Amino acid sequence: MISKIIHIRGTVQGVGFRPFVFSTAKKYNITGWVRNSSAGVEILANGTPQEIKVFITEVKTNPPPLAKIDTFVESENYSNGYKDFKILQSQIIPGEFIPISPDVAICSECQKELFDPTNNRYRYPFINCTNCGPRLTIIKGIPYDRPNTTMAEFTLCDRCQAEYDNPLNRRFHAQPVACPDCGPQVWFESLTTGSEKREKGIQRARQFLRDGKIIAIKGLGGFHLACDALNQEAVSKLRHRKKRSDKPFATMVFDMETVKKYCLINNAEETIMGSYEHPIVILPTKKGMHVPKQVAPKMRTLGVMLAYTPLHLLILEPENDYPDLFVMTSGN
Repeated sequence: MISKIIHIRGTVQGVGFRPFVFSTAKKYNITGWVRNSSAGVEILANGTPQEIKVFITEVKTNPPPLAKIDTFVESENYSNGYKDFKILQSQIIPGEFIPISPDVAICSECQKELFDPTNNRYRYPFINCTNCGPRLTIIKGIPYDRPNTTMAEFTLCDRCQAEYDNPLNRRFHAQPVACPDCGPQVWFESLTTGSEKREKGIQRARQFLRDGKIIAIKGLGGFHLACDALNQEAVSKLRHRKKRSDKPFATMVFDMETVKKYCLINNAEETIMGSYEHPIVILPTKKGMHVPKQVAPKMRTLGVMLAYTPLHLLILEPENDYPDLFVMTSGN
């Protein structure tokens, strides 16, 4: 048996790195531990020389998709009596700092659960997992652990805690994990209709958009001002309020099918648009597809992004006689 201490720096917190190391250690019969620290991720690995070799190779070459390893330093350690592999409490090292993952667009699995009536997170606007959801914008301190985020005030219910503790679950050590029973709730506020919570609030926001009104949507990193992009009067009013005479507005749609309804898009652009950042991609508009000139004055292109949070998906969800192209511009 041999023992190694491994120090990893880079974007390795908030990306599912500890659960990945945990499952990889189990796969190769490695004992020891992994923990976050303010300097990165630390691993103590015990095993046979061959087990340690394949374990280190896999951690180096096959990390989680959102991870980025900058340095990987291993050193010899005295063998010890660990009989299992654990995720330990994080350690703070004075003067050290590492990058935290940016926020990540909702993954396909969470999106499927969001619209599954049999799922306990059905239509829950803050659904997330190890592979998606808020990261940087909820951080209050490092290491990246729930007590150091804005989610600290939301105590996990038994079901969420069981998922968080289960190495085989997609939400194993997902710091923002929550559900309708224990997590934050959405509400809609209006001077004319008052305050409405949860699903009623979402439906009220949709009604405002359907009626050609402008609403503010709090996203991950701030507010969007939103309106029906095909409603010329609403877009003109938004331009007036923002004092933006001709700079093109960004738009948002529910899915790629809607992108292709309004714009021409190639495979590379489609890949970029569907990546975990869900960025704005500038695309040529289709001939004959009328979009009010107020959206992108003097342009034959449209800046389009896919809905990237569960809340945006619920507000943009397709329905008969409901808009399918929305101006989505910053609230600053």
